[in-house]
Amino acid sequence: MANKERNKRSARKARAAEREERAAAAEAVATDSTSAKKSEKADITAKAPAKKSAEKQAKVGVFSRMRNYLSDVRTEMHRVVWPSREELKSYSLAVIAMLVVFGVAIWLIDTGVTATLVGYSGLRG
Repeated sequence: MANKERNKRSARKARAAEREERAAAAEAVATDSTSAKKSEKADITAKAPAKKSAEKQAKVGVFSRMRNYLSDVRTEMHRVVWPSREELKSYSLAVIAMLVVFGVAIWLIDTGVTATLVGYSGLRG
């Protein structure tokens, strides 16, 4: 039950973050329309610091993206439903049985193809 509540909380947080991003984007559009009225010289001087801050954000962004990725992995690992010991044994036995079956089938096919080629060509290898 705790996982269900945690999932609900994380979904609410994600929706709140999306709303904040949309509001920030709308605010940025509004400020862009007012800044478009500035002169050309003011635009050139304003772009130079913006490039430096963008480069800084790119450097910082790598580590924050890695941190976010690892936290997402941790969250997903908590959501994983691990098999019980009995399920694990039965799955393992099924995999081993299928490996044996396919191994024997490939061996039979290989032996048949080899016998056919030896019979056709008359060469022994």
